[in-house]
Amino acid sequence: MNAHIELFLQQVLNGLTIGMIYALIALGYTMVYGVLQLINFAHGEIFMVGAHLALLMIWVLTSFFAGVPFWLVILGVFLFAMAGASFLGAAIEKTAYKPLRGSPKLTALITSIGVSFFLQNAVMLLCGSREKTVPEVVPNLRFGLGAVSFSLVQLIIFLTSLGLMFFLTWFVKSTSLGRAMRATAENPEAALLMGISVNRVIRVTFMLGSALGAVAGALFAMYYGSINFHDGYLAGIKAFTAAVFGGIGSIPGAMLGGILLGLFEGLAAGYISSEWKDAFAFLLLGAVLIFKPSGLFGENLPEKV
Repeated sequence: MNAHIELFLQQVLNGLTIGMIYALIALGYTMVYGVLQLINFAHGEIFMVGAHLALLMIWVLTSFFAGVPFWLVILGVFLFAMAGASFLGAAIEKTAYKPLRGSPKLTALITSIGVSFFLQNAVMLLCGSREKTVPEVVPNLRFGLGAVSFSLVQLIIFLTSLGLMFFLTWFVKSTSLGRAMRATAENPEAALLMGISVNRVIRVTFMLGSALGAVAGALFAMYYGSINFHDGYLAGIKAFTAAVFGGIGSIPGAMLGGILLGLFEGLAAGYISSEWKDAFAFLLLGAVLIFKPSGLFGENLPEKV
């Protein structure tokens, strides 16, 4: 196979890998926005906290339960990170956002930025400012697909991300709580009159989005092998870019936006410069906001009053 084609396919695979992680984070942004019309800029820090919770669980399992199968370690890491991040998301919603309902949107937006800085500095004080190495729990296996190779970690990222995306789609469309979410997003006042507990729906939305962000953090930690207290800032901004690209408030849009952003970043890193790959992500955000601010799946709707 031609070397140029091999490079292209390899960069596509690498871009898809990180794009799946962006998509999981972006789902948290778009779910909260769909229900509350709020851009939760603290969501990137929840992703970062999820990565640290994953590291803590990896240390515990590898230190006290040596010899446990790697898939059981991964399952334990996911469950612990999701539980911790869900609790954190619910606590943030109750203490920081719930008292501000009915306030101007700018107030809630500024509060979300404040929560973001608070979480970032809290993790720095608790865990230190140095980069932390994540022990390797997944066997270093590689698979060939023609001229392209991928690792077992990448395969786990693909399967986990796709599985959670399909689960979320089913949950929102087919369960009573999912229908309550859609009703609340459409008209909170009418949903309340129909007997839906809007407060409960909003809290569950935060918890579900936080759990997805925690899984993304765990996958990020296992893929890159290191984490830091400021990882959530950049990943959160990129995931927000993905959510806007796909159409903020649209679950399919967040999925597609994350995947396309990852592809764009991977190809830019392979063909232009890996040092400038972050800049290309923000160029994409600027282009979307200028030429199609509603995103790929979004609609230009009148603002709710």
